[in-house]
Amino acid sequence: MHTWIVFLRGVNVSGNRKLKMADLKKVLEQAGFQQVKTHIQSGNLVVLTHLEATETAKKITSLIRKHFDFGVPTAALDHSGITKILEEAPFKDAEHKNRYFSILMENPSNEALNAFNKLVFAEEDFLVKNGCVYLNCKKGAGKAKLGNTLIENKLKVSATTRNLNTMLKMVDLAKEMEATL
Repeated sequence: MHTWIVFLRGVNVSGNRKLKMADLKKVLEQAGFQQVKTHIQSGNLVVLTHLEATETAKKITSLIRKHFDFGVPTAALDHSGITKILEEAPFKDAEHKNRYFSILMENPSNEALNAFNKLVFAEEDFLVKNGCVYLNCKKGAGKAKLGNTLIENKLKVSATTRNLNTMLKMVDLAKEMEATL
């Protein structure tokens, strides 16, 4: 069995794609996922399953489409993958609240990545590595120009962004689940 941290892109952040986590939890459990745990209402889950990461993401996307009538890009990573992202993160001296992580759901092309790396934003720093765009939004995420949609458009891949607190909490939830196995 595998414990996966699952991030859904773009649910419950505006009037579109409303998805109650309790309803999603029920659907996933009925489909065979075990020990489904959710964190806040923004598409953060930890699940236990026999499926591999890619299969887990695809199945959850399919179940959401079937039961809730919309598609959602989905990423599934284990806690060691998230821990690596956190350990290798730049901008460690930045304010905690200004550090964000955009998880890429595919690898961007070299051409898109090279063009992206040439971008400059006055109050934002970024670095792409480990399947993640590391962000330091010096004026806060609300005022940042380099948001999730721009990242997706420039890199031509799906992505979903989380703050440092959420990343840390998801690792803790996964470790707690594994401790009970």
